[in-house]
Amino acid sequence: MELNVEQLKEAESELKRYLPGSLQKNDLFKDIMVFANDETRLEETLRKSSVVDWTRYLCIGCSHRHTEIFKAVASEKNVPSCQLAVCHVMILEDVSSLPPVDSSEVSLSSLDESHISLLNRTWKFGKCAEAVRMIQNMVTHFPSCCVLDAEGQPVAWLLVYSNCAMGMLYTLPEHRGKGYAKVLICTMAKRLHAEGYPMYCFIEEENALSYKLFTSLGFTEDPACRFMWLEFNEL
Repeated sequence: MELNVEQLKEAESELKRYLPGSLQKNDLFKDIMVFANDETRLEETLRKSSVVDWTRYLCIGCSHRHTEIFKAVASEKNVPSCQLAVCHVMILEDVSSLPPVDSSEVSLSSLDESHISLLNRTWKFGKCAEAVRMIQNMVTHFPSCCVLDAEGQPVAWLLVYSNCAMGMLYTLPEHRGKGYAKVLICTMAKRLHAEGYPMYCFIEEENALSYKLFTSLGFTEDPACRFMWLEFNEL
């Protein structure tokens, strides 16, 4: 769907409410709303060294229809790239559609920096310095929710990325089948809604289990919308 001029202005205004000032001053942010309608502008922006530093490691998420532009610019600059994941974009339009969840028997808490090593070990895209920095930023600056065992250690958790998407949902194998994931998703969705944030997530196309879970909780997707995660200058 393309946005008209007034819709673009409204969308930019809404984005500014949630993004930190450091991002708002960046040229990439200034052009972000144009990308949806002007692929030539996107390509020109990606070529600017002042906007994208192609000499360092980059992990970028983009609409599937912009993937070839990113790859083409990277190839032009002799930057190696690979596709990490193709995802459904799942959105919860109405928080009241969430089913009732009894969490009275579950000990819920937030994650902290002492849990970063555990998160890095269990995350599919973890086990590297860049992932550790990313997880640390998420734990420190964004909402998180976890289920604690009798010893006060997390056995299941859900975080929020810097783009406000819920993610990194994980339950230790020995604690699966207890409904922890459902409790975490519902708890986090209600918190985000109460604070005025969107309720959405990215689910890899091959992850049928997660897709079924989020769908059962009222999340829906636009079949025409796909999100790609691309990696450049792999570490």
